Parts: sequence; structure tokens; C-alpha cells
Amino acid sequence: MLLEKPTPNRLRRFACMMYEGVLLFGVIFLAAYLFDTLTQSRTGLTFRAGRQAVVFAAIGIYFLACWRYGGQTLPMKTWNVRLIDRDGKTPPFARLLFRYLLLWIVPLVFASIIWMLVQITTYSSIYMLIVFAPFTLFVWTWFDADKQFLHDRLLGTRLISV
Repeated sequence: MLLEKPTPNRLRRFACMMYEGVLLFGVIFLAAYLFDTLTQSRTGLTFRAGRQAVVFAAIGIYFLACWRYGGQTLPMKTWNVRLIDRDGKTPPFARLLFRYLLLWIVPLVFASIIWMLVQITTYSSIYMLIVFAPFTLFVWTWFDADKQFLHDRLLGTRLISV
């Protein structure tokens, strides 16, 4: 069944990713607003680690809910992309959770490299390269036979065109 469904091209996945970023702005804004209201924090530096944890959880809930019930987020529906497992079905919740956690690894490694470069060179302008961190997910697709992301390859999930 997997051979019948083509993999969406990189441009479509990139467009989906950009659209996802626009929607995530609302998710992040709402989560941070609720956190700030409940903790009465007046600046972004107050309870910073707690805010980051809440935002990380809110983004995770958004993706897990969308992937679990239909295999698509709104941008994925717009660009006709669906997440499936090896059997062509919606992956189980545990696999979706691992997918969400694994997809952060490559961008965080790139961000760590940027941080180390700043520490070594003392040129803080290198921090500007952090904007490329999310796009490092696409590097693996150039080497994968099916052009899938690394986290999808490791977990047996895949994005397909519908």
C-alpha cells in the first residue's frame, strides 16, 4: 500500500511547514498568555523554563491531537499531505509522541552547533543562523531513498500525498 502513495515533494512539505509556523504563532501566543496570566509574570524572563515547558507541551498537544484524529494538521490538509504508518493507517499514540520528540533532535543539534560557534568565535552575529534550524530536518531527505524525514524513517511513519 505504501508504494501506491507518493511522497510529497520537498517544496510542498516546505510550504506546509511555513503555514504550520503561522498557525503555531496562535498556539504559542495562547499558551504563553495563559501561563503569564496564571503565574502573574510580567516579563518573558520570569519563569522562563516553565514557560518554555508549557509552550513545548502546547505545541505537542496540537500536533498529537491533529495527527491522531485524521493524520493531518490544517496545513497538511491544505497541501494534501497525510501522516501514516507502515500499514497505511494512523500511527498509534505512542509512536506519534516519539515522532514529536524525535523531530526536535536535528534542529536542536544544529542550534547547539550555532551556540558553540558563538562561544568559540565570540561573534554574536552568528546567532542569526538559528533561523535555519527548523530546515535542517530536510537534510536527511536528500539521502533517504523515499525522501522521508529521519524521524519518520526511524519510527516507520511517513508522509504521503493524498
